[in-house]
Amino acid sequence: MTALTTKDRWTAGVTPYAQMGYWDPDYVPKDTDVLAAFRITPQDGVDAVEAAAAVAGESSTATWTVVWTDRLTSYEHYQAKAYRVDPVPGTPGQYMAYIAYDLDLFEEGSIANLSSSIIGNVFGFKALRALRLEDMRIPSHYVKTFQGPAHGIVMEREYLDKFGRPLLGATTKPKLGLSAKNYARVVYEALRGGLDFTKDDENINSQPFMRWRDRYLFAIEAVMRAEAATGEIKGHYMNVTAGSMEEMYERAEFARDIGSVVIMVDLTVGYTALTSLARWCRANGVLLHLHRAGHSTYTRQKSHGMSFRVLAKWCRLIGVDHIHAGTVVGKLEGDPGNVRGYYDICRERHNAADPATGLYFDQDWASLPGVMPVASGGIHAGQMHQLLHLLGEDVILQFGGGTIGHPMGIAAGATANRVAVEAMVMARNEGRDFHTEGPDILAQAAKGCPQLGAALEIWKDITFDYASTDTPDALVTPTPVY
Repeated sequence: MTALTTKDRWTAGVTPYAQMGYWDPDYVPKDTDVLAAFRITPQDGVDAVEAAAAVAGESSTATWTVVWTDRLTSYEHYQAKAYRVDPVPGTPGQYMAYIAYDLDLFEEGSIANLSSSIIGNVFGFKALRALRLEDMRIPSHYVKTFQGPAHGIVMEREYLDKFGRPLLGATTKPKLGLSAKNYARVVYEALRGGLDFTKDDENINSQPFMRWRDRYLFAIEAVMRAEAATGEIKGHYMNVTAGSMEEMYERAEFARDIGSVVIMVDLTVGYTALTSLARWCRANGVLLHLHRAGHSTYTRQKSHGMSFRVLAKWCRLIGVDHIHAGTVVGKLEGDPGNVRGYYDICRERHNAADPATGLYFDQDWASLPGVMPVASGGIHAGQMHQLLHLLGEDVILQFGGGTIGHPMGIAAGATANRVAVEAMVMARNEGRDFHTEGPDILAQAAKGCPQLGAALEIWKDITFDYASTDTPDALVTPTPVY
């Protein structure tokens, strides 16, 4: 876009966004403002400040030319304001633009509206080579318009009567192709062996080989049999994802009626559908597990899209009880610093800005309940010391292949995971350095548990050591030498 370099604000024609008021380096954000940090990569010849102002303008009130109807509003009140632009350390050509939005720009309790405003069309702006939404500060005034998690971490543990350790789960494998009865055999064996949950995966809905009603009925029978055998509360995440909201409610209601304590849904159903389902779960006393299906299509690449930390914040506001948030040591993308930040977003009452974990803003959750993060994808019992060290206690550790692929069978795989986590928690509670001593602790526990011994032997050399594509931008300050 080309424009005159100087002209009156109200002269017809094209005026640079910065001159129209979307750049204000003296602006001091209000406590009520929604703040956003965008990584911008301007096209050659485009000034970084003008690019930041363009993002502010196009995500609030601006269009490409001066329009006289601005004068019919308190336009300065509604204009978003880019107030700071910093070069990204170590990455020439990229800048971090900080933008403030007045709270009046957003509908109460609507992630659909918030996302349409912040990421609606600016990502296709020609003056930018790439654009990424790195983080947001949601003011408490706006947080309080959302319901938050239907139950939260504390209430979930009370529902399940499980305290003091990570919860354990497994995704049924193979996730596609099994009959309903064979599928439920996996559920029963895994729960009987020591897991707390089993899970439908993101793409098991209601296909010709297994319709949803049949799967639910066989699965709940398996859950009840496992509860009778173990004396523990168990659950199976029944995926209610469907092609319409009416079908989703039908499936959720059926799951509730047959006694399920938890249902699940895929991120792909959209923010409005998630909000409606979260409200239903709160009203019906059912936990809501969110599978973040599809998120990596826009969260993984560092220069363009949206960080998962933003998605995690939105989903906490929406009101899910669980969300997959990374493992660090598993098969899926996950830098240690970033993943720690995601988990803090899910669980903490207040997040302090921290460059090491990718958090750009302080975030007060205004007493909104926490979300239970879920670790899944390529993890096994031999990593238990790493998982507890990296992810803490309030987490669901899901071992799919690491349960069902056990050489002694599914129940043995579940037992291996249960013994491993309890041995590690005991070592932690005794004050031992369980992270450093982890392999020895597991080896000692395996002497009395052949199932754990077999797991450690078969997966002892399995790691997924690849460089992360998305890492925090903080650089280590060199230590001066005197």
